[in-house]
Amino acid sequence: MRVRYGNLQTALIRKGYQFFDDGDYNLNLIGIRTADNQSNFFNDHFAVAWRFDGAPHCLVFPATTDPGIFWRQNPMHIRGTAILVPGQYQRLWQLGMHRGQYHALVQLMPARVYRDNNRDSIIDIDAPIDDGLFGINCHRASGTHGSQRVDKWSAGCQVLANPFDFALLIALCGRAAREWGTTFTYTLLEASDL
Repeated sequence: MRVRYGNLQTALIRKGYQFFDDGDYNLNLIGIRTADNQSNFFNDHFAVAWRFDGAPHCLVFPATTDPGIFWRQNPMHIRGTAILVPGQYQRLWQLGMHRGQYHALVQLMPARVYRDNNRDSIIDIDAPIDDGLFGINCHRASGTHGSQRVDKWSAGCQVLANPFDFALLIALCGRAAREWGTTFTYTLLEASDL
């Protein structure tokens, strides 16, 4: 999928969401969920759009916005596996530690999730919605290599497939934090929104 700064800006504005277009390193963190609701692969996208010296920049990384099959079939929550509902979440994340192991973006504000509880491999987005703090973080899969399959890497988090892409994302967030603070808004789109 080819995604550019202008595409993301237009999509967010069309949906009535905020798009940060002022100042250097004012990051827009945007997930793009594909229509495939059975995949256990990193078939979604995680985009970062920002300006530097007035010029627009955009990076797009392979990611998953869906839980892996393991957690769909073995929910860790009694109400079912968490699947983030598309939308914009103001100040959703802050810089912190994922499970106390490495720097990541960790949930600070409530999020809305579908609760898929039928324990099959298909993601159900017509499931009941739950609001709250569920540990919906943004982190990486393996720390040593790019991952192909989601499996246990996501139980509802937004997960980048490649540790080097993730390191770049966290470096950008660290640089942005010096200008804009350590909290970050996240917008989850569907591919059809672009």
